[in-house]
Amino acid sequence: MSEKKLQAFIFDMDGVIIDSEPVHSRVKMDTFRHFGLDFDEARLKDYMGGTSGLIFRDVVAESGRTDITPEMLTDYKHEHYLEVLKSGGIGPVAGTRELIRALHEAGVPLGLATSSHPPVMNTILDSFDIRKYFTSVISGGELPESKPNPAIYLISAERLGAAPESCCVLEDTANGILAAKRAGMYCIAFHNPNSGEQDLSLADRVVESIEEIKVPELLAQFAT
Repeated sequence: MSEKKLQAFIFDMDGVIIDSEPVHSRVKMDTFRHFGLDFDEARLKDYMGGTSGLIFRDVVAESGRTDITPEMLTDYKHEHYLEVLKSGGIGPVAGTRELIRALHEAGVPLGLATSSHPPVMNTILDSFDIRKYFTSVISGGELPESKPNPAIYLISAERLGAAPESCCVLEDTANGILAAKRAGMYCIAFHNPNSGEQDLSLADRVVESIEEIKVPELLAQFAT
């Protein structure tokens, strides 16, 4: 029987690696205004952690309009969000790059499982110079269903050669945490104040800062 250990660590991206939720919210609201759609901004928190396609499908359906499609809104939103990213105005969440490097140096395989559009994911990986640390990167835009569906985490584990119960996930939204737990993984929730009022109660651990996550302690926890 092999020694029990942490076989993989899987990161969400928005709100965990990049503090982008406020920008996502702004760009989504700009998108609704561009297409003449009414939307209560307070509802955005219910969709955090999922793809833009989900919220746009719901809003277009509610509007009853036939002259627009969710895909039109999604394309508009992604184009303008990329413009913001490439302007260099968004930085990484404090402590995340250090955690990524520490896990890599400890020999823990790393995965990225994000609901963001592939071009956005790739822009961030390259802008922050962290692509080299990840063995697996998956965008929810490539999958039929977004978080809270656990598929993105189960596929990540498979690509990393890890058993789900030996994986640790870092998330910041209720949808992401639910996806991780449905996948049978240990989940650390980062309480990011910019991610809105999220229910983090299903997480195995909640941290107020990424710096609270210490790699030696995590390795020891999984070895017990």
